[in-house]
Amino acid sequence: MEPLKVEKFATAHRGNGLRAVVPLRPGELLFRSDPLAYTVCKGSRGVVCDRCLLGKEKLMRCSQCRVAKYCSAKCQKKAWPDHKRECKCLKSCKPRYPPDSVRLLGRVVFKLMEEIPSESEKLYTFYDLESNINKLTEDKKEGLRQLAMTFQHFMREEIQDASQLPPSFDIFEAFAKVLCSGLIKLQNNSCSLSSFPLVYFEQTTCSHRCCEWKGSSAVCQKVSPSEMA
Repeated sequence: MEPLKVEKFATAHRGNGLRAVVPLRPGELLFRSDPLAYTVCKGSRGVVCDRCLLGKEKLMRCSQCRVAKYCSAKCQKKAWPDHKRECKCLKSCKPRYPPDSVRLLGRVVFKLMEEIPSESEKLYTFYDLESNINKLTEDKKEGLRQLAMTFQHFMREEIQDASQLPPSFDIFEAFAKVLCSGLIKLQNNSCSLSSFPLVYFEQTTCSHRCCEWKGSSAVCQKVSPSEMA
């Protein structure tokens, strides 16, 4: 395995960070990672594939939940391990549809319950992410409480009580982390919401312009000084 070109560090006011540990050339790949979990936003359902996020005029629909849609049988097969458990939840809540953040957190929970840790967490785990609960207004906190109740209702087919959640998992705090660390990907007039280790990159290494999406992966590359101006 190729050694990492970045290392973790913490800041007092800007949260977690990554910085280069080797000399880099402009355009050189620093880090690439798939999100821990992602879902197509409600407004884009039926427009893009739930797996590869590419747009297609005609999409195949999951025969069970009839919500998830795919561009090919290949994408549907690849998506099944992540969709299998949420499929029951989506089917049980019809005709209502959960908020995007609720569906996303459900996927995060199922991922955290897997025996083998996700490759997406090799630098930062979901538990490392900042929640910034102390900075939320009371209105936002109340909104998170409502989402937590909706989440419990949505997940009832798979998780009946808190003892079935991953160890030390707090639903309220988890929603705060999704709000702080979720990324919106815009592509072909559609969007997907992803749970991804959103971190601060040192200015000497790169800027916000160095990160981009390729498919469903986030890619970080070094940019030239002129691009950082």
